[in-house]
Amino acid sequence: MFFVINKIELGTFSDNNLVDTNNKIKLTVFRQLTRTALFSAYSKKVYGEFWDETTQRKIARQSWTPEMKAFAHQKFAEAAKPPFTFKITIVGWIFVLLMIVTMGLIISQEIKSPAPKSAEFVAMEQAPIVGNIYFGHFESFNAPEERVASDIGFGWFKIINIEGDIYYIAKSTQMNKSHKPKEDANSTNFETDGIPSKITKQAGYMINMKAVNGTTEIYFTDKK
Repeated sequence: MFFVINKIELGTFSDNNLVDTNNKIKLTVFRQLTRTALFSAYSKKVYGEFWDETTQRKIARQSWTPEMKAFAHQKFAEAAKPPFTFKITIVGWIFVLLMIVTMGLIISQEIKSPAPKSAEFVAMEQAPIVGNIYFGHFESFNAPEERVASDIGFGWFKIINIEGDIYYIAKSTQMNKSHKPKEDANSTNFETDGIPSKITKQAGYMINMKAVNGTTEIYFTDKK
């Protein structure tokens, strides 16, 4: 996006009584015009430059005499008004419209009713009860502090007892060493002993369990 600042000359004025020397000086009055791809804007205030016409040198503002300052202020007050102070370009209007549409989409997404939860999602959100059957996998470790599993299995699990926040989880009698579709796994026969475990994380798409003794971690992904 381009950005240009132009000095727009409004007029040049002379007064031989402004300095004591015989050199002629002139005052040129300017207004600033800023142009970008999105907008154009004229400055509300004008400014001026005094030039020595004999030496062709610009007179620094700190060297202006009181008479020069008064003359400049007079000409600034007489300067023509700008045709506009701020105007949006065609590209700017397109940008504004795009921003309005974008903000509208964001707001509509924020206020739009959330999509209904699936039955599978709701089922996984509910607290497990005795008799619930879940599909997932387990990882067993020789000691709680180890991170390399000594055994792993995929299949179905059943909640056979609950004591407070401790869930007794029985594994299927036929666990697979690698992942297979849940439809191909045994979901009717389970071990008689359950692993006492606690929930470590539960969401609408998973339930994570960890054995009380810390040697087994169980991850549920589906509910029967």
